[in-house]
Amino acid sequence: MALPSASYCLWRRPPLLSPPQPPLTLPPPSRRHRLCACTARSSLSPVQQTISGIENSGIIACLRANRSLSLSLSIGTILLNVFLNLTRSRCECVIDSPELAFEAACAALGAGITVLEVVRSTPGVFEVLRWLIEDHPTATLGVGTILNAEDAQNAIVAGAKFLMSPAMVKILSAYDAGAKIVKVYPVSTLGGTHYISALKKPFPHIRMVASQGIPRGLAGEYIAKGASAVVLSDAIFSKSAMAQCNLSEISKFAHIAALQGREAVDRRKRCLE
Repeated sequence: MALPSASYCLWRRPPLLSPPQPPLTLPPPSRRHRLCACTARSSLSPVQQTISGIENSGIIACLRANRSLSLSLSIGTILLNVFLNLTRSRCECVIDSPELAFEAACAALGAGITVLEVVRSTPGVFEVLRWLIEDHPTATLGVGTILNAEDAQNAIVAGAKFLMSPAMVKILSAYDAGAKIVKVYPVSTLGGTHYISALKKPFPHIRMVASQGIPRGLAGEYIAKGASAVVLSDAIFSKSAMAQCNLSEISKFAHIAALQGREAVDRRKRCLE
């Protein structure tokens, strides 16, 4: 949804009551395209489809939504489904966070992101996931910061195609336990691209996702050093954009990240030919 440049947004009802329209500049694929895409991947198992989606994207957009946000707004601003406490020329807003998460995720998906993780702490996370699956059935959607079996089961029931855990585990132990892709976290603290490169030397057969504090400009370098994909959080869903409901900025960052990811994946494939 394209928004005016003013610092406000109009909140929608949940998508099943009022489906959001995609950005005019980036229309969603036609039904024919979706059918072709599904047919092309039909020979793969669901797990293989998810892995393929992650590796072909190169970018996993990671969405974290706060339970409340303070926004600077003029008294004349109109907000729907938002509780306002006006104080002189400013106001404090308590946002319906599931709607904020949904709007932000749609902005990223509409801008070219194909793999998106919604962090477990996001209010209404499983409801948001169901809304997103309804609106973006071809996207690879998952839930992050899964810490127990109950959350894992709830995420799977809601339709998650992958789960992420922040636990710092041994690479080989995770692989031997059945992990198809191992999340390397916190990668920036551990050495960044050099750490990924060092890990891939003894473990070239293990798919790795780099996560934590990665700027958009370094995504391609991580993939070149061996990462199957890179998790981008603030690099797409910046705190200022989320606080100001600036979906246009989220869309712009997501579009740049998606292009960088695809270009990096293409370069990696050419090197392997």
